[in-house]
Amino acid sequence: MNLASRSLYRTGLVAAFAVVVLAFGCKKPPKAPPPPPAPAPAPARPTVTLQASPTSINKGDSSTLSWNSTDATQLTIEPEVGAVTAQGSTKVTPSDSTTYTITATGPGGSASATATVTVNAPPPPPPPAGPTDAELFLREVRDAYFDYDKAEIRPDARAALSKTGDFLKNYPRFKVTIEGHCDERGSTEYNLGLGDRRAAAVKQYIVSLGVSADRISTVSFGKEKPFCMEHNEACWQQNRRGHFVRSN
Repeated sequence: MNLASRSLYRTGLVAAFAVVVLAFGCKKPPKAPPPPPAPAPAPARPTVTLQASPTSINKGDSSTLSWNSTDATQLTIEPEVGAVTAQGSTKVTPSDSTTYTITATGPGGSASATATVTVNAPPPPPPPAGPTDAELFLREVRDAYFDYDKAEIRPDARAALSKTGDFLKNYPRFKVTIEGHCDERGSTEYNLGLGDRRAAAVKQYIVSLGVSADRISTVSFGKEKPFCMEHNEACWQQNRRGHFVRSN
């Protein structure tokens, strides 16, 4: 092959290579596929709080429930209250100790909280007030009545004085004075003496029942302090007595 042929051959090779290079160089690279869309964020789970103030009440009083929540679409408080807003407060008056539960629900789920209100038991009623000493004395102590112009203890007087003696033995804090009384008949001097004998007879009988003599004193009023002012036997009988009064 002569020189001219070789030159033409080389020129052809160069041209062919250039065409190939240009063909590959002008071709656009393929586009990358778009990334997949990011998943939507999960809904937040609700939160909720509940407080009671005060937490301890007396029966009939009220307590205030207060609450707050986030990410909730529905809230209820049980028992008794029912549906409530996202935040707020309400008064409750439970009759017994109660635990309140608030439940918050939303797209992200549910949450709950509790608060307890303690209802204090009412104090026991005070024991019934016992009788006073004056009431006891008036209720339990019996006088002794006498026949006309007598100072002897009659059977009915023994029964009355037995009750009086029991009372004085059961309540040793009491001291007594026995007053001797008479009806209006007879002189003042005579009745003072008769009243003295009657008071002494009553004291002696009470002492015989076991009551200490140093707790008993006597005095005679004769006919000077009658209990009844009418002038007949029924009235006079009321005035013939050994009468007990407290001396302390």
